Amino acid sequence: MPTGSYVVETTRTAEVGARERTDLWSERVAAYQTRMDYKYARAEGFRGEMIRQCSDSYQVVTWYSDQIEYARTPGLIRQMPDPDYRLLFPLAGELVLRQDDQEVRLTPGTGSLITLGAPFEIVHGASLRGVIMSIPAQEVDGPLNRKAPLATGLDLTKGLGRVVHSMVRGLNDERGHLTTPQFDAVCDRVVELLCMLACGDDRPDVPGQLTEVEAVVRRHAREHAADPGLSGASMARALGWSLRQIQLALQQVGTTPRDLIREERLRLVRERLLRADCAHMTITDLTYASGFSSASAMSTAFRRRFGVSPREMRSKAR
Repeated sequence: MPTGSYVVETTRTAEVGARERTDLWSERVAAYQTRMDYKYARAEGFRGEMIRQCSDSYQVVTWYSDQIEYARTPGLIRQMPDPDYRLLFPLAGELVLRQDDQEVRLTPGTGSLITLGAPFEIVHGASLRGVIMSIPAQEVDGPLNRKAPLATGLDLTKGLGRVVHSMVRGLNDERGHLTTPQFDAVCDRVVELLCMLACGDDRPDVPGQLTEVEAVVRRHAREHAADPGLSGASMARALGWSLRQIQLALQQVGTTPRDLIREERLRLVRERLLRADCAHMTITDLTYASGFSSASAMSTAFRRRFGVSPREMRSKAR
């Protein structure tokens, strides 16, 4: 098993007695996802299996099970608030999702982005196989500037949707061969593409040209994040657009050149903190090597973004 914070765990109900299986399943779902109510079609002999991949930042669970109903009620939300999001899609079978006064039937090739901060119901029949990816709230709220209802009918059969689907499936296929930085890097890209996909579904009035500008600017910021001179103006010069075009393109998805550059630099710091070949570098070394000009400012931004200090994240990885 790769070292670091990346973990792979498998739960099989067949490994416990018939009367204990629903208890085991309920306990695992609560531990991996959140508190919910359950209705099992089979009180005894319930069958299910889940494979969990997780790091400190992301989680992907691939599962199959017999018929079940899940409900996240207002009371449970008050008892245990959770603002995070889930990307949910079936690989086989069909499930029904109800949230925000909407009902959507998901079949293979379709998916939905749901929030744990609002009540929902999920119902599926026997032998469903599906994938559910946990996404921290800030990864969605920032890029999407969340105010409108979430995209409940994502097409995963073509374009960006198919790329997202393939990448998440690939994470499961290669689960035994990934390191923490590799797992997080793929998840970062999945979330970025998912946000672009959701923007396209929720905001059809976004001009196509600005969408293209945003994609190119994001790629440029990632490739040049370590450059201390990177700025909105320098990106405009390098890409041949006006600064105003870049600002408008990023404004459509709720961010700015400054925020985008800071985000890419923080991701670069996190990646290097988790890499064995960067273990010899001090936090100050990483700060300057990742484009920041102040170690204290970087540490403050890092803690705000990831919930731990750079030193704490390195310690966990070790």
